[in-house]
Amino acid sequence: MQIVLVALSIYMPKFIAFLLFILLLTQAASSQDSLSSGSLVSKKYLDVVSSTSGNLSKKLDKQAEKTLRQFRKQEDKLIKKLSKVDSVAAQKMMAEAKSRYKELEERMKGSALKQYIPQVDSLSTSLAFLKANPQYLKDAQELKEKLTEAAGKMDELKAQLHKAEEIKAFLKERKEYLKQQMSKLGMFRKLKKINKQVYYYAQQVNEYKQALKDPKKVGRKALELLAKNGKFREFMRKNSQMASLFRMPGDPDNPGAGANLAGLQTRAQVNALIQQQITAGGPNAQAQFQQNLQSAQGQLSQLKDKVMNMGGGSSDMEMPEGFKPNNQKTKSFFQRLEIGTNIQSQRSNGILPVRSDIGLSIGFRLSEKKIIGVGGSWSMGWGQNIQNIRISHQGAGARSFLDWKLKGAWWISGGFEMNYRPGLSSVTIPSPSGRSRMGAAWQQSGLIGVSRKVPIKTKFFKNTKLMLLWDFLSYDQVPRGQAVVVRVGYNLK
Repeated sequence: MQIVLVALSIYMPKFIAFLLFILLLTQAASSQDSLSSGSLVSKKYLDVVSSTSGNLSKKLDKQAEKTLRQFRKQEDKLIKKLSKVDSVAAQKMMAEAKSRYKELEERMKGSALKQYIPQVDSLSTSLAFLKANPQYLKDAQELKEKLTEAAGKMDELKAQLHKAEEIKAFLKERKEYLKQQMSKLGMFRKLKKINKQVYYYAQQVNEYKQALKDPKKVGRKALELLAKNGKFREFMRKNSQMASLFRMPGDPDNPGAGANLAGLQTRAQVNALIQQQITAGGPNAQAQFQQNLQSAQGQLSQLKDKVMNMGGGSSDMEMPEGFKPNNQKTKSFFQRLEIGTNIQSQRSNGILPVRSDIGLSIGFRLSEKKIIGVGGSWSMGWGQNIQNIRISHQGAGARSFLDWKLKGAWWISGGFEMNYRPGLSSVTIPSPSGRSRMGAAWQQSGLIGVSRKVPIKTKFFKNTKLMLLWDFLSYDQVPRGQAVVVRVGYNLK
């Protein structure tokens, strides 16, 4: 019995450790399996994909119809002007245009997306994977209809993106054709509006594609979890659009893929060549190589930024000569709105107490340099002095304004305001001429001055706006108002 106890005292800790090790392995395996369990993908992910792709499809379709209609209208105007100079050439152009637009209708009927868009590839492949493997869906039977709907919306989006690419290519072709024809007759300047339409359409399509790069949190989470699944990675490797463009060597579904890479240098060969050159260069070759590599990376980043600034990263967005694009034109109405609030305080004039005017405004961005808007204000009284504080209502007002960017963070600001001061309507104001006047309840203000926007990072505000304004109508107010106005404002996100 003692021998058994001694044996247990010696081997029991090791046995317990072994059991714990087995338990940890089991838990790790089960946690790995949980990444591919039925609870991985929920209804929210399918809803996000369906709503995002559906909304973008509608926007792309609407923009395509609008652009083609406007472009055809401008082209007809050019042909009409040309007919006054050369009627034969105008008739030929009209017949040629009719034929080309008919060809475009046939080209747009296809749905095969030729351009590679990573986000579309990931989303559509994930839906195909879930359709083939419904066990990775939470409540697979209930979500079957949702999955079919999401896949249909994604196919619709791919068809609209294909349509957009065909329209972009068509507009580019038509622009070049019209350029050649009009140049022959000295009417090159008539193409200015058409050039702008081609540019803005390409930019608008690119902005819609950018919207796919910012999916909702639930969409990102689902894709991240799917990416950890080995079966999904294998499915992606074989069935994604990228896989169809670049078959990997050794792919059993495409044995001939390796033949396409025959004769090309492998990564190992390139690394060996670099090491050979560094060794032959002497002791300072490694440092010189690193320096040259960093310099090349810096120049590449600068070139990338320059390309992005010039054309949004797309070679299709050719900038018309002498044309400065208005990036606000490709944004929706609500994206161009800018909500702001501001406050100003005025000292007591003996009739009205110390007061603060709290304003709220809504601006509309006409361009990156011009904002026009309207707003309102409420005037709150504080009392005559600090010893006698009394909160009171002192009126309200209506405002209009225009901000024009001067340079950097500096803006020229102006506006017209109507302020209602009920406390003045029953007050008699003495004048220097000896005649008394009744105070005016409604007072006009004409403001002009400068403002500066200072960026801030908060949850609700994106910048602080400091304004120094001159009220050039204050001299006609009864009683005379404050000529210099200082306001502090904040623009909401």
